[in-house]
Formats: sequence, C-alpha cells, structure tokens
Amino acid sequence: MADAASTPAQPKDATGVLVLADGTVMWGRGFGANGDAVGEVCFNTSMTGYQEVMTDPSYAAQIVTFTFPHIGNVGANGEDIEGKVESAVGCVVREDVTMAANFRSEQTFTDWMAANNKIGISGIDTRALTRRIRQSGAPNAVIAHSAEGQFDIPALLKRAQEWAGLEGMDLAQRVTRGNQENWEGGYWTLEAGYGRAARDATPHVVAIDYGAKDNIFRNLVKAGAKVTVVPAKTSFDDIMALKPDAVFLSNGPGDPAATGAYAVPVIKALLDKDVPLFGICLGHQMLALAAGAKTTKMHQGHRGANHPVQRVGEGWGETTGLVEITSMNHGFAVDGDTLPDGVEETHVSLFDGSNCGIAVKGKKAFGVQYHPEASPGPQDSFYLFEKFVGGLG
Repeated sequence: MADAASTPAQPKDATGVLVLADGTVMWGRGFGANGDAVGEVCFNTSMTGYQEVMTDPSYAAQIVTFTFPHIGNVGANGEDIEGKVESAVGCVVREDVTMAANFRSEQTFTDWMAANNKIGISGIDTRALTRRIRQSGAPNAVIAHSAEGQFDIPALLKRAQEWAGLEGMDLAQRVTRGNQENWEGGYWTLEAGYGRAARDATPHVVAIDYGAKDNIFRNLVKAGAKVTVVPAKTSFDDIMALKPDAVFLSNGPGDPAATGAYAVPVIKALLDKDVPLFGICLGHQMLALAAGAKTTKMHQGHRGANHPVQRVGEGWGETTGLVEITSMNHGFAVDGDTLPDGVEETHVSLFDGSNCGIAVKGKKAFGVQYHPEASPGPQDSFYLFEKFVGGLG
C-alpha cells in the first residue's frame, strides 16, 4: 500500500479523486453528483451507449472506466435508460465530458449524472488504469467529487479497504422490482419511439428479474411473446400459477453463487417440470449452477460491445463455427471445465476461450453469457430470441 509520502499532491484544479484500496490516488476533475461512492473498478471498451451502460443494473456497485476517450457527445435522454433501479455508482473518463450534439439529446451527460446521483471524474489516464486492471484484476475503490476540492483521503482509503467486494455478494435483491408487472413496452423505432406490447399475444413468457435490462423484454415482445415480469425471489409455485409457456432468467449484478442460494432451487424445479428456459448473463450462470456446473470470479471480466463469440455446439447445423460480435458485461463466468455430461457448451469467447453459452440436453433450456438485446452486431444475436419464443409453438 502506498504511504502518505507517495500520494501525489492534489492539483489546484482537482475536484475529483479515485482512491484505490491499495493506496493509489488518482486526481481529476469531478462532474455529476457531489459526494463519494465505493465500488469495484472495471473498464468498458464500448464506443457508444454510455447512458445504457450507466443505467444497466448489472453494473450495480461498480465504477465504470470508459476506454473510449470522448464521452457525452450524444447527451442523455429518457429513452436510452435500461433500468430505473440501482446501477453503476460512477464513471471514469479521459477527456472532459463532450458537449451534447445530437437531435435526441434532452440534457447534457453531466447534468444527467448529477440528477441521477452518479459521480464522474475526468482527466484520468484511462489507458494506464485499464492496463492496471488487466494486470492486477479489478480493484475496490472510492470515487469522490467535491466542487470545493476538499477530500479526506485517509477516510476514503479506509472505506475502499473495508468494502467487502462483489465476490459472495447477492445484489439481485437490491435491484429487482418489488412487484409483478405485465410488461407493456414494445420495440423502439426512430419514427415512433417505443411501441406497445400486445397483451393477448402468445406464447406467455414469465421473466424473473434479477436486475434485468428493459430492452430484453422488448426483444421478447418483438419475437412474439407476452411477457410478465416477476421479482427475483418469486417461488416456483407462484411462477407456475401464472401458467407460463416458458420462463426467462434475466441478467443482473453480483455473485451468481450468492443469488443462486434462493434462485437455483426454483430453476431446478422448472427444469424438472420441463419448462422451457432461456438465461442471459447472470441468468445463464444460474442455469449452469442448476444443471450442476460451477461459476468463478474472473480476473478482469468482459465488458464492451466488441467481443467475438463462436458457436461450437452440435445443434447449430451449418452455422456451427459462425462468429458473432457480442456485447458483454460480466465479472463472473461459468467454469466450462465443470459442465456435467448433461450440459453442452454452445458458445465460447474467442478472446480467452471462456464459456459463453450452454444448452441442457433433453430440455428446452439454454443460456448465453452475452447480451443479444444490445445490438452490437447489430443483429448477429437476435436469433436467440426467435429460437426461444419460436420454439414454444
């Protein structure tokens, strides 16, 4: 840990600071909300979609470092929000926030960050910080903004060091919705904005919300489903009382093994009843746990919109071997070496070979680690929604 003598002196214009748990202090210019917040520092390589990233519940208790240096150029608006619950606590950027210059902008990114109680800091060498994360893993840290430039560095360091971190943490209970909801939002188009879901549509998909991105539900609607969303701790009996044709397992933050303490028994019961299942990200990981595999904390995680994934499962026919460009956001992964005989690996990362998809043999149950609703390809992965909903007829 760095001692006080090695802490860089605070520059005169510094109104923001990032204090890592190892004692490293990085000064910058704060923006957004005043105050401080603790979380795990990760990096995201996406060139667009910063507002979607900052509102994705999967980023709860995390501080996002954007590797793309120019953030803020499209401003912020009410349509590009993925969730209205807890999400990223702050972000780190290289350059000062860019002036908004987009016809969809309703306010600047700086004003939006302040209004949503999120802390930002610019002027950080994000390349050096990203290399640090790649070499040493994602650190715990405190991000702070004071318009007057007043900081208690020892207190911030103590808070970063005492924070337990994401491993073993169940965050799904903090970000899930409190009540059952009939999903009404349709797919977005430039001319008309968001459409409306047809509540008389079939089949009926019950979606378990572990911290879901709203665009997932819109894609299920686009594929032809009627969607009912239920809280994370909804029981098996309550799910079956809704008479689902299938159940969707959503993305979300935190350690899948911790959330799995109450979620996995429900998923196992659904598998036993041969209910069709589709899981994304955290939902994929918990489906794997229910099927007998294990999950692990990753060194740096995968976060960005440029991750190549290859189809390797035998069930893809002539498209086996095809590569999709995918969007990812996860710090935990399914350990592919622990997949039991009854589970097939269907997708792998071409970055590091980690598991990115499974299918349970003899069941209509599959999951992927990435986010097909995020349109990185832009349509490389939409087939998954069609496969899920279309296979229910």
